[in-house]
Amino acid sequence: MTPHDIHALVKEHEIRVIRIFFTDILGRLKGLNIHVDELDRALDEGINFDGSSVEGFVRIEESDLTARPDPASFRIFPFDHGGTRSALMMCDVLRADGTPQASDPRQVLARTLDRAKAMGFDDFFVGPELEYFYFDSSKAPIPLDEVGYFDVLPLDRTADAREATSVALQSMGMRVEATHHEVAPSQHEIDFRYGEAMKMADQMMLARLVIKEVARRHGLYATFMPKPIKGENGSGMHVHQSLFKGGLNAFYDGSDAYGLSAVGRGYTAGLLDHARELTAVTNQYVNSYKRLVPGYEAPVYVSWGRRNRSTLVRVPAFKETANGRSCRVEYRAPDPAANPYLAFAVMLGAGLDGIERELTLRPPEEANIFHMSASEKAERGISSLPGSLNEATNTAEGSAFLAEVLGADLFDKFIANKRAEWDEYRTQVTDFEIQRYLPIL
Repeated sequence: MTPHDIHALVKEHEIRVIRIFFTDILGRLKGLNIHVDELDRALDEGINFDGSSVEGFVRIEESDLTARPDPASFRIFPFDHGGTRSALMMCDVLRADGTPQASDPRQVLARTLDRAKAMGFDDFFVGPELEYFYFDSSKAPIPLDEVGYFDVLPLDRTADAREATSVALQSMGMRVEATHHEVAPSQHEIDFRYGEAMKMADQMMLARLVIKEVARRHGLYATFMPKPIKGENGSGMHVHQSLFKGGLNAFYDGSDAYGLSAVGRGYTAGLLDHARELTAVTNQYVNSYKRLVPGYEAPVYVSWGRRNRSTLVRVPAFKETANGRSCRVEYRAPDPAANPYLAFAVMLGAGLDGIERELTLRPPEEANIFHMSASEKAERGISSLPGSLNEATNTAEGSAFLAEVLGADLFDKFIANKRAEWDEYRTQVTDFEIQRYLPIL
């Protein structure tokens, strides 16, 4: 997509407003609207904004930053607002002198992709499975149905909203492979065709926006909160991933029992080796750890397998072809509230580290780990992911690997943000405590 292409589409579709976006370090969408007459200036120079008000960017005395749209991210928004058509673009955040802002999450992913290219890999592909819930409002997580995994009926407004979302996303050029009802009541999933990581991270940010907007138009509230309902499965964002080199899948080796090359094995071993460290990024909220508990299909144990869905990393069965294009690994811990730029970056960084260090991939686990005793897991060397945001933050804070991938500036700000969130959470007096302790103490 070139500026010339963008101008042609703007004219053809009578676009009047360009909505330009970036994210803070937590992946919350930020942005502003500009009139179409400002498009050339935005593409050439960027649009200035006050960075001191954005979580994790700059201090007040360094506030001037610039948002410069990436032409490759241009998409036409499928809905009018007040009769006005608009288009969307994701931005790189720059300092006043035009250099990249180090704590811009998009820059973190770009740096990690550059590292992959320096190692000889042309493309890092990811395919996310995005889960979320529909409720009547943001006030209470009351399920709107009583159906489960892959159920078709009832064809109610949640099903209508999900299918309308799929149509809207595809109209924006996003390749949706499938949509379906998930395990929990009122829970749904949209699976995306794999694509290049930066494009996919941009796509995830816009997809979350569209999912919420379509829900609103159907009188619903869509949420990516990892665990909104006690006693039911939470929402995940499983991420399928692979590295390509010279147009060929670098993970594939047809002579291997699991179809994995030395690169694929090293990558998988790197994910396992750094799993505990990167969990604070892939699961960044207090609520994330209400999902990561045994018994609700969420991955808790650091292990890998082929068909075993109790493992953290899975190597899905794939159609055997001459080049093994579908060979991939699936990392199952992330949740849909994660910042996709940072989540993709730390997973790729872990895999690249495993390749560089030529880590040995231990044998797969094909038994149900949820049914193993503590001693059995210890004998097999199966550790657990952090059980709380506090534990995850402590683990992340001591990780030289994570500091290198995120960069010192963003790393320090991210840890500080997680510390503040945990401190706020741990000082709350909850309904559970009142109901349990007040009558007896």
